[in-house]
Amino acid sequence: MRAHQIMTRSVISVTPDTSIVEAANIMLKRHVSGLTVVDDTGKLVGVVSEGDFIRRSEIGTGRKRGRWLRFILGPGTSASDFVQEHGRKVSEVMTASPVTITEDTALAEIVDLMERNNVKRLPVVRGDLVVGIVSRANLLQAVAGLARDVPDPTADDDHIRSRIIDTMEKNDWCPFGLNVIVRDGIVHLSGVITEERARQAAVVAAENVEGVKKVHDHLCWVDTMSGVYLNSPEDDELAKAS
Repeated sequence: MRAHQIMTRSVISVTPDTSIVEAANIMLKRHVSGLTVVDDTGKLVGVVSEGDFIRRSEIGTGRKRGRWLRFILGPGTSASDFVQEHGRKVSEVMTASPVTITEDTALAEIVDLMERNNVKRLPVVRGDLVVGIVSRANLLQAVAGLARDVPDPTADDDHIRSRIIDTMEKNDWCPFGLNVIVRDGIVHLSGVITEERARQAAVVAAENVEGVKKVHDHLCWVDTMSGVYLNSPEDDELAKAS
């Protein structure tokens, strides 16, 4: 399998001048752990993630280095720490020039890049533009949904996947972080919904695409006020049976 067969196409981006507060609120509202950072032309310039908000002065989690360690590391490290803890814009805390992949990057290479660079997500680029993102969650979904003795995805499966995504993204009920995996005509839907009626709409949308044999629902419901989440009924039944 390759990146384009499991990636999330609906990528949420911010600009280098986006405020830290706004970026954090976007992550919370959209239930994502990272955002791509693009310039005015849409070119990828960085990635900002939950890890970039851990060491912050507002919550008293700034680094506390001893005097001797500060002497060894030098003033440059202290200056970088200060920017990370007090920066007001995304450009001041993001990872610049992030590792990227293309739509044709094989999953084995993706895993290797994640492990070697200690990252949890990789932007998928076509030239300078971001066309998707592959996260550890996408890989987990591939393992959970496709760990069976069936053929690798075919060209038809790729077309089915594209048609399903195109259909759903036109609607305001489209799940956040929608991911669609298709193998041998069997569809696995995952993502986050905040309205239970969106679950049936998503399943029906997939069922109406020609070539689909069966649809598995892995959509997670989240209450936007409390953050409480529930797995799909299908996943709950599988958990009880295991």
